[in-house]
Amino acid sequence: MTSKQSGPARPRVGRPAELDADRIVATAIALADREGLRAASLTKVAAALGVTPMSLYRHIGSKDGLTDLMADTAFGPPPVIGPGWRPALRAWATGQRTVFARHPWLTQIPITGPPRGPNALAWMNAGLAALRETRLDWGAKIGAITVIGGYVRQAFVTDRHMAEQRGAEQRSEAQSLEVYQRDVSTLDLSGLPEIAALFADQAFAEVPPDEESAAGDFAFGLDLILDGVAAAVVTAEKPRS
Repeated sequence: MTSKQSGPARPRVGRPAELDADRIVATAIALADREGLRAASLTKVAAALGVTPMSLYRHIGSKDGLTDLMADTAFGPPPVIGPGWRPALRAWATGQRTVFARHPWLTQIPITGPPRGPNALAWMNAGLAALRETRLDWGAKIGAITVIGGYVRQAFVTDRHMAEQRGAEQRSEAQSLEVYQRDVSTLDLSGLPEIAALFADQAFAEVPPDEESAAGDFAFGLDLILDGVAAAVVTAEKPRS
């Protein structure tokens, strides 16, 4: 009886990972994190997954649907909110800033309506929960967290744009302000007494490192808003005549 010599073992080819919404969204987020929101087009996402663009629609519905899922997934759940409305709202705002720093493309998505996704609603709930112990009515609570959320977003965008410009010019913030002061000082400031006094006092002479400056500016602006919320809280606690 003869026996057959067995040849070299063939490598086992694993089955490709099943396509689903979670995998599509994760791929799109990775592309956006690396190259910006435009990189998360259906064509590029499909190419990264090795599928056709049409095969994505069954899972995410549309490009807008994908963007909505990306945003809600990228935001993730809100931070745990502690006691005291002011520290709670500060943590809530700082948490959003952290998310934007991790996924800057989120600020490129226009806000076209109130929160709808599960994580977005959880963030809204956390903001409202921070104000639970106050006597603010629902309108005031919604108004407060809307203003804070808008500030966080716009402050991040402004800081990022300015940082990108400094990067293009290869300057630190201190160097950029030095150039700014030099340029403005050549102008006729006789009709702008406050500007003239600002530069005469060397207000931009001492600037902390860029990251420290950005964090300080953010905290200062947030405190101004929280002071306004505090005034509203005090007013709401006064008995109505």
